[in-house]
Amino acid sequence: MKNFNKTIQMLIFDGDPNGMIMCELSNWNGRVYKISRRDLLKFAERRDSENTGVYFLFGKDVENNDTIYIGEAEKVLTRLKQHLKDEFYWNDCIAVVSKDNLLNKAHVKYLENKFYKIAIDSKRTKIVNNTVPTCSSIAEFDLAMLEEFIDNTKLLVNTLGNKVFDGIEENINSKNKAKNMFYINAARGASGRGILLSDGFAVLKDSIIANPTSKSMSASLLNIRNKLLNDGIIDKNYSFVKDYVFTSPSLAAAIIMGRNANGRTEWKTKDNKTLKMLEES
Repeated sequence: MKNFNKTIQMLIFDGDPNGMIMCELSNWNGRVYKISRRDLLKFAERRDSENTGVYFLFGKDVENNDTIYIGEAEKVLTRLKQHLKDEFYWNDCIAVVSKDNLLNKAHVKYLENKFYKIAIDSKRTKIVNNTVPTCSSIAEFDLAMLEEFIDNTKLLVNTLGNKVFDGIEENINSKNKAKNMFYINAARGASGRGILLSDGFAVLKDSIIANPTSKSMSASLLNIRNKLLNDGIIDKNYSFVKDYVFTSPSLAAAIIMGRNANGRTEWKTKDNKTLKMLEES
């Protein structure tokens, strides 16, 4: 299916990019608000703040991992005020409503469940919901509208800088996967496959890290390696059990090779072209 260009309208209130932002897409009745915790009173001034919708609360846990809570409400503002008393702390919220308040309780329960599952599948962020949201039964005529709502919400949430619903697989075009693949085959059993993404570098499932590590490997890299092992992202056979996104090619290369590494020269295509060569060409 062909991907079309999109036109996004964005209003930054008071010119503060860290404050409240409103986003809309052409020919869509949805509206997305990005609201910092301190700007709930400003959001309360909006006529649609008590519309029915879904919302996402973003924060950090005690280990500084990104977290998200996914919820729904018939009155969004009222529910967000209740979340101010939550045990887990959140900094920012994204609320999604329809401009004409067409969404009902069944709609938003369906959306809450679907966004929860998308976040689980994307493996980007720690989800702090205590239970899996139930999925309401939806009339067949409403499904197309809700699927469009999901796609457009994902687009705008991503545009606002949150990759939580952006699956690795969606970033990898299967038709171009082979020619865009980079490899590392190095000492101590290191064997990695990866793909450059817009927000980092993805090491693919079944890649194997070096064992043991080099004595020169920095303490910070060892800590990252050990965390990946402890979290089960890398198994006892030193193999990645799933695709995993690193912040840079160099970090990905260092974990694979078990030593400090320059990812721009270590990652190579099948015809032995480095990432550095491709970028500079």
